[in-house]
Amino acid sequence: MTPRTPLARSLIEARARTDTLFGLVKPDAFYERPIPERHRIIFYLGHLDAFDWNQIGQWALGMKPLHASFEQMFAFGIDPPVGQLPDDKATDWPTLDEVRGYTQQVRQTLDDVLDRAPEQILYVAVEHRLMHAETFAYILHRATPDRKLALHTRLHLVGPVPNHAMIDIPEGSVTLGRPRHDGFGWDNEYDAHAFSVPAFAISKYKVTNGEYLKFVCGGAEPPPFWTRRGDQWYWHAMAGTIPLPLDWPVYVTYEQAKAYAQWVGKTLPTEAQFHRAAYGTPTGEERLYPWGNEPPDERRGNFDFRHWDPIPVTATPLGDSAFGVSQLVGNGWEWTTTPFQPFPGFQPFPFYPGYSAPFFGGDHFVLKGASPRTAARLLRRSFRNWFRPNYPYVYAGFRCIEN
Repeated sequence: MTPRTPLARSLIEARARTDTLFGLVKPDAFYERPIPERHRIIFYLGHLDAFDWNQIGQWALGMKPLHASFEQMFAFGIDPPVGQLPDDKATDWPTLDEVRGYTQQVRQTLDDVLDRAPEQILYVAVEHRLMHAETFAYILHRATPDRKLALHTRLHLVGPVPNHAMIDIPEGSVTLGRPRHDGFGWDNEYDAHAFSVPAFAISKYKVTNGEYLKFVCGGAEPPPFWTRRGDQWYWHAMAGTIPLPLDWPVYVTYEQAKAYAQWVGKTLPTEAQFHRAAYGTPTGEERLYPWGNEPPDERRGNFDFRHWDPIPVTATPLGDSAFGVSQLVGNGWEWTTTPFQPFPGFQPFPFYPGYSAPFFGGDHFVLKGASPRTAARLLRRSFRNWFRPNYPYVYAGFRCIEN
């Protein structure tokens, strides 16, 4: 039966998004591990539908296991520190045909009952899959060109030259998180609470490759997406290596971002400061998005899978915030100095208690904004991303502030 509710149809659309990504992997590459600390590609192929079955079929609708060993094997990803490598072998995993057969069985069974699934569980399934569409994009980014099908990407290389000015943000209050029973949010987005932010200044644009190059020339280590050939620096784009685009945002780890900020005599923003610059206004109201309350579209920023790679930091002036700060949403997540911790009133989802709580404790830092591969429905201002400070694979940049 074809699902009829809008949320059920959204899950079908999200499946098509991730199916396209897996379709770029050559069949003999599914047992490779482009990111050493992560699972082999075959895990992600099975994980998305196993997650849907575990959450929708078994937890929400009380259905029996379809394949109990797969539903356990593909249940959870891993988050080891950089350098701590898993020790599984390719032969530990099922065959590609077995995994594909399982995913088809899950979909055929679930599609008959999706319209009966609780709304909250469907939101979880849709957003979980779209988050993995981004995660798998940067895993695919790390695969060598011979392990994936040829990509026809559209590179946006040239824009107006950025004037890296600092913009004054006056003192004001922000609302972090979201109120309960006011639309869907993940457990770490609750509860809404007010936070007073003293005045500060923030850079209009994210730090660019061109700015960061000065830091590297001064002795800093190069960012993860850079490589050097002779005297020339290059950037690892999704489809191959290109000369370093100087006006693209630099993608770095938190540790690298913090070191650069210290080098220029500044610091990184807190989560609250990011909110004030992104969603605040001179009159005190808060917007849904930096540009206002209009829904996201391609004029506002580089997000929602429109590009595989960054674009110049000056390319989307219609996305500027009320204070004139550019690209606070899209073109790369932004590191903050805020450790990932629960908001007051935090309650883990009873059906997914491991989504946020295992990552509290100071080993991960909050990122805000979005990357080119972030789905539009994840652009809500309460959404929080988080990674380890030395994680080098994510599409994450930064900007500096002066307190």
